[in-house]
Amino acid sequence: MTPSSPRARHNVRAVSPRQSNAQPSPAGDDLVRYTIDQLAQVTGMTVRNIRAHQSRGLLPPPEVRGRTGFYGPEHVARIQLIVEMQADGFNLGAIARLLESTAPGTATSTLSFTHALREPWEAEATEILDAEELATRSGADSADPALLRRSEELGLITPLGDGRYEVLSPALIRAGEALASLGIPIEAGLDVQQQLARHAEGMARAFVRMFVETVWEPFEAAGKPEADWPRVQEALEKLRPLAGEAVIATFRMVMGRAVDAEAARMMAGGLTSGKPARRGRPERRSRRRR
Repeated sequence: MTPSSPRARHNVRAVSPRQSNAQPSPAGDDLVRYTIDQLAQVTGMTVRNIRAHQSRGLLPPPEVRGRTGFYGPEHVARIQLIVEMQADGFNLGAIARLLESTAPGTATSTLSFTHALREPWEAEATEILDAEELATRSGADSADPALLRRSEELGLITPLGDGRYEVLSPALIRAGEALASLGIPIEAGLDVQQQLARHAEGMARAFVRMFVETVWEPFEAAGKPEADWPRVQEALEKLRPLAGEAVIATFRMVMGRAVDAEAARMMAGGLTSGKPARRGRPERRSRRRR
């Protein structure tokens, strides 16, 4: 069993101003400035690619002093955005459209918000198991290809080759183990998981829509003012635990009502006949006269 690492973030190379011989700002502020060679060292991007991004309008022009152009944190943040979006499969045209909507001087805030937006919602690390280990933990004697395929379709495992699988949520595997120990077949557990996932998708869309409509769209309509970026990011970060707490609290209430209703039905059936109450349509009485 080998825990896998969380999804890697494509950060630019971390180099301090002292290491890169960065220059103090000619404007007299506290921000450091880099020559194009120093910018290449800080970001890990070649000078050639930096110039190419400038020519495409992806990077603003440098601050010129004498015959030397100086670049600042805004350029570093924009390059990091470009690198991360390219790693996620966006082409330069799509990246350019995003950067066009980013107000000058806000790339650092945009980058910080992007990191918060893409932060994984789940805290647990994934696990690597082989097919036999999965079978054992689900209470089966041997691996069942049909169950493995269904687990893949439900997004519970990802095949890695050589009979090994990445378990995306070890907590769900442990829940399956607990069900197996109670004599509940894995097929029944997967049926319930399919229903849970379908309802969870609806809940997730509801929370996302709430954030977009009440926080992001008003912020976007106002022109994404720099002063409001912290408020928007704070709303996103606070939504994570609030969404989880709301879902758990709601499930507890609904589950309690469902159990109470079913318990009342079971007890009523036991008192009247000594057997579980029958469901379905009552039998019709014959109209034939004797």
